[in-house]
Amino acid sequence: MSMILKIAKSTLVVVGALGLATGAFNAAHAGPYDAYKGTRLVVNFPAHPHYNAVMKVLPEFTKETGIEVEVDQLQYMKMREKQTLELTKRKGDYDLLAYVVFSKADYVYADQLENLARYFMNPRLSNPAYDAPDLIEGYVANIGIAGGHKGYLPGPTGSMFGLPFGSETSILGYRKDIFEKHNLSVPKTYDELLELACKIPQLEPGMGGLASRAASGHHASHAFLLHLSPLGGRIFDDAWNPIVNNAAGVQAAEALKTIVDCGAEGSRAFDFAEAGASFLQGRSAMFLDSTVFAGQVNDPSKSKVVGKIGWAPHPMGVRKGSQTGGFGIAIPKNAQNKEAAFLLMQWLTSKKADKLIALQGGNPSRYSTHSDAEVNAKFPHMKTFGEALKDADPDWRPIIPVWGKINADLGTTLSKILTEDADIQSSLDGVAERAKQIMQDAGYYTWN
Repeated sequence: MSMILKIAKSTLVVVGALGLATGAFNAAHAGPYDAYKGTRLVVNFPAHPHYNAVMKVLPEFTKETGIEVEVDQLQYMKMREKQTLELTKRKGDYDLLAYVVFSKADYVYADQLENLARYFMNPRLSNPAYDAPDLIEGYVANIGIAGGHKGYLPGPTGSMFGLPFGSETSILGYRKDIFEKHNLSVPKTYDELLELACKIPQLEPGMGGLASRAASGHHASHAFLLHLSPLGGRIFDDAWNPIVNNAAGVQAAEALKTIVDCGAEGSRAFDFAEAGASFLQGRSAMFLDSTVFAGQVNDPSKSKVVGKIGWAPHPMGVRKGSQTGGFGIAIPKNAQNKEAAFLLMQWLTSKKADKLIALQGGNPSRYSTHSDAEVNAKFPHMKTFGEALKDADPDWRPIIPVWGKINADLGTTLSKILTEDADIQSSLDGVAERAKQIMQDAGYYTWN
C-alpha cells in the first residue's frame, strides 16, 4: 500500500511537472494576440476622410486578433477639447487617440503620451516584419518624434511618441484640358508656377490661375508657409531668432500676393474649402494644397471637373519642400490597455492595413503603399503623391507652444498685405519684432 502510494505520488509529481512545462511551452509559443483576446479598446478618431476609411477596415483587425474596438469619432476641434480633458484624468477612457502635430507638442510636454520605445523593444509585442523605414520619413519626424533638434525634430535626444496615420502633403492639381488646349507645360519651378498663375487668366478670361487660401488668420499664414519652405525660408534660425522678414520671407509673401492677384473673383478671402470649390467648379486652373483634397475631384456631386485633373509635385524653389500635415496616433499615459493599444496601432500602420485603408480612400503613411500596383490601379494619383511625400519638410513650421500666437499675428498681417497692399518688408519686420517679444516672454533666450 505504501509502495503504491509512493508510486502514485511520484507519478503526480511527474505529471504536474509535465503540466507546468507544457503550460510554459504554450505560453512561450502563444500568438501575439492570444493574451489580449476579448479586450475592448476605446479609441478617439476625428471625423475625417482618412478615418472614415479606417472605420471600414477595423472589423478585419477584430477578426484577426479577437480584440474589440470601440471608436469615439468627433469633429476635430471637439476631439481636441475632449482629449484635453481625458488626458488629465488618473484613469483615462481612451486607449488610443489620433492627434495633429501641435497636439504632439502640448501632450508630450505635459507628459501625457507613452514613449513607444519599450513597446518596440518587447519581442512579444513588436512585429519584426513591421518595416519602420518604409514609413514616410518626414512624417515620422513631424508627427512622431519629440525631444530632439529644436525640441520637436529627430536628434540624439529625441524619442518616438506616436506613429504617422493619415499623411498629407502639398500637391499641385491642374486642369489637363486647359493645359493641353494652350500647350502649357506643368510647372516644376516657382518661376514657372507664378508665370502660369497670371498667364492663364489672359488665355481663359474669367478663370483664375491658381486657387489658394488667403483668408485672414490661419489660412493666409498656411498659404504663406507653403511657399516659405521651398523658397528657402524659415520662421526662426537655430537660435530662435525670427527670420521671417529676410529675403526668402519677402519672396514668399510676394509669391502669395501674385497668386491671389491673379486668382479668381473673391480669392483674397478664400479659405481652404472656398479655394477648393473654385478649382472643383472650374473657376481656377490650378490648386496647391493638401493631398486630402484629391478624394473630391472625381466626385460628380462635388466636382464639375471629373476626369480633367492631373497631379504634380509641389514646384521647387531653391529646394524641394512640401508641407507635412495629417494625423498621428498615440497611446495616452493614462490608458487602461496599453499593450493591446500598441498592437492595434502597430496593425493599423502595418503594410497590410495601410494598403487596405488606401483602397478604401484613406491617406497612406508608407512609401510601399503609394507605389503598390493595386492601389495605383484604383487611384492613379497615388504614385505621384508618394514621390511628393519624399520631399515633405517636417520643419516647414515651428512646432512650439507659442506658435499659435505668432501664427495668428502672421496671418492677420498677411491679410493686410493681400487686401490693403501693405508694404511687405515693413509688415514682416513687425511680425518678426512681435515674435521676438513672444519668444522672450516664453523663455527661449534664457541661455543666451
